[in-house]
Amino acid sequence: MEEALQENLLGALENVIDPELGIDIVNLGLVYGVDLNEEGTAIVTMTLTAMGCPLAAHIEQDVKRALADLPEVKDTEVNIVWSPPWSKDRMSRYAKIALGIPD
Repeated sequence: MEEALQENLLGALENVIDPELGIDIVNLGLVYGVDLNEEGTAIVTMTLTAMGCPLAAHIEQDVKRALADLPEVKDTEVNIVWSPPWSKDRMSRYAKIALGIPD
């Protein structure tokens, strides 16, 4: 996948805000990968900050909604994975500053 398209996909996902933390899922480090297949299906591999997150379905719908705005995306699949487990080390510097977490 070309780099510009990858940036567009990740840019769209930066509009998906984790409702509990108020930071987008990309800067939180929750998105492990995003690909677009030949049929136009975006496949998002991501995790959540905690297993059993009550807002998982809400976040998944927000991911689908954000990517639906891109003309290249015809459908979206969200794969929630638990390995590798999420940790604050995956967060961007921006997210750490916003949440008051030391680098």
